[in-house]
Amino acid sequence: MSATATTTIRVRPLGAVIGADIEGVDLAALDDDGFARIARAWADHLVLRFRGQKLTDVDLMQFSRRLGALDRVPIRAAGVVMAADPRLAIAPEAAEFVSVISNVKIDGKAIGGLGNYESHWHTDMSYNDIPPMASALYGIEVPPTGGNTSFASMYAAYDALDSETGARIDGLTCIHDASRNSVGELRRGFAEIADPQQTVGARHPLVRTHPVTGRKCLFLGRRRSAYIPELPLAESEALLDMLWAEATRPEFCWTQVWQPGDLMLWDNRCALHRRDDFDDRHQRIMHRTQICGDRPY
Repeated sequence: MSATATTTIRVRPLGAVIGADIEGVDLAALDDDGFARIARAWADHLVLRFRGQKLTDVDLMQFSRRLGALDRVPIRAAGVVMAADPRLAIAPEAAEFVSVISNVKIDGKAIGGLGNYESHWHTDMSYNDIPPMASALYGIEVPPTGGNTSFASMYAAYDALDSETGARIDGLTCIHDASRNSVGELRRGFAEIADPQQTVGARHPLVRTHPVTGRKCLFLGRRRSAYIPELPLAESEALLDMLWAEATRPEFCWTQVWQPGDLMLWDNRCALHRRDDFDDRHQRIMHRTQICGDRPY
């Protein structure tokens, strides 16, 4: 298979402030010049969509590794048993780095995480001291409706804040809850948290600087059990509620309606994402890699 020529690659913006289609590219046969153009488009658009891909798990890993070292799969939710789906023949060398996002069960056991539930706005694994810088999600099987993934630009959200709010949050931090995943399932080894002041997880600045573009953006993680330790609880709750409402305004968002063979790449440092729920009678199978990042500053 010949490498994708840079001249065939086309970048087509999707949302007003986030998202672009990358057309004319086979990610399994990508040359260095083509990857450089994709990297430039990614910095400009935060979220990229590649349609019509035919990727093995090894292909997915090889493309993802061009962005950086791969992160290991996150902590599983209690009750989820990860098992290789025999229909998909997951490569053994991918098991450490490829997560299965699916509602499919075999012999009553889930083969992947997150089921068919709504996944609330979040940043992947921000409960870690060093969250992944990017996620790549490959659609293998999708339901006829539902399961759409929305993205929000945290550059745009930060830029739209009034000067008083910008000055107020400068220097504040937030503790990102590690106990639950994005659909609200309690992770193995964690206890219920009733008081956000007792939240267990990494502490990050509310405003971070992107290490590549140098731009500032909001870094919110996920709303549930988040806490700003510099403030009394009531003030923390009120400020976080306001920031989340501002960050997810429709004009800052774009929604991906999945087709089989879609590969979505998003910048975890400057974009939030969420997922719609869907009818559990239909199967949804996605494979995901995450690329190691750096400590937010």
